[in-house]
Amino acid sequence: MQTPTSLLAPLTVGHLSLPHRIVMAPMTRARSSQPGDIPNAMNALHYAQRASAALIITEASQISPQGKGYSFTPGIYSPEQVAGWRLVSEAVHRADGRIFLQLWHVGRMSHPDFHDGALPVAPSAMPFEGQIWKVDPVTGQGGMVASPTPRALERQEIKAIVEDFRRAARNAIDAGFDGVEIHGANGYLVDQFLRTTSNVRTDEYGGSRENRLRFLKEVVDAVADEVGAHRTAIRLAPFLTARGMDCPDILPTILDAAAWLQQRGIAYLHLVEADWDDAPVVTEAFRQQLRERFSHPIIVAGNYNKARAQWVLEHGYADLVAFGRPFVANPDFPRRLIEDLPLAEFDGATLFGGTELGYTDYPALPTATAAAA
Repeated sequence: MQTPTSLLAPLTVGHLSLPHRIVMAPMTRARSSQPGDIPNAMNALHYAQRASAALIITEASQISPQGKGYSFTPGIYSPEQVAGWRLVSEAVHRADGRIFLQLWHVGRMSHPDFHDGALPVAPSAMPFEGQIWKVDPVTGQGGMVASPTPRALERQEIKAIVEDFRRAARNAIDAGFDGVEIHGANGYLVDQFLRTTSNVRTDEYGGSRENRLRFLKEVVDAVADEVGAHRTAIRLAPFLTARGMDCPDILPTILDAAAWLQQRGIAYLHLVEADWDDAPVVTEAFRQQLRERFSHPIIVAGNYNKARAQWVLEHGYADLVAFGRPFVANPDFPRRLIEDLPLAEFDGATLFGGTELGYTDYPALPTATAAAA
């Protein structure tokens, strides 16, 4: 008999009934069709192959041309992109899956080559160490390049970006998605507003904790008002220190955000945990404080294995666990995890850009019935 906190226990998230607790995390794969950053049939197959996830969260999708920071990432602002994403949502639903689209504005994590030579935008014109993946137009080869010091957004530009999030959320629902996840993590625009290390504004969007939370609240309000709070979620990264984001006030800021998000009634909160060597440890004290403030579903992601996933669920610190890299080479990852079946290794050279190789050509294991036949 399953306990309510087991990986196999069903759960309701927003308006969705999920069959278990294993989520496919968003992972940038940079395989949209060019020109136009348009999702395509290959993307649809990739996601449909992984529809046994309790919930799929798509790779991040820029809400506007200004929101783009990497080559070949998909958008969700043009009619062609909406039509391309509809291929994806329909393929996943045909395979009995559930899927949220992640909404993205990268802010300063970008490059002038994506903006006709203009500087990327941010809360403040702060230099930082950060790199993005960009394809050289001459050689066709992709590589990591440094992001320049951005320019600071004007007040009216901030309001316009909030409206871009609203329109992108509507586009996602029109494209057939079950909901949207706002990317507020990993040093991108929402995250940049939250942190004193990237936000030194002196207007109503900077300074105090309340002011630094203003942009996040305006974006969540706009999205939830447009598509419903039950279709709205957000991803946050409290323990991120890279990309010039080591803010001494970020933990209490995110706890304040969680209390407000609880009151706002969003579908879930997605917590990114640092997954690199010698990364800051997520303390149990923080997990407890977060749970005290947010009782709706919490998803955690960050180098989890089966034992750690069961631990975090059993302690009530999370309700679902998201996996990224294991889903790359294992389209049937939930089955392999539950049944302790061997995991295939992915080819890191094929993660960004390219063709079906390293994207849709990873096989699922044969079922017992098929093996017996």
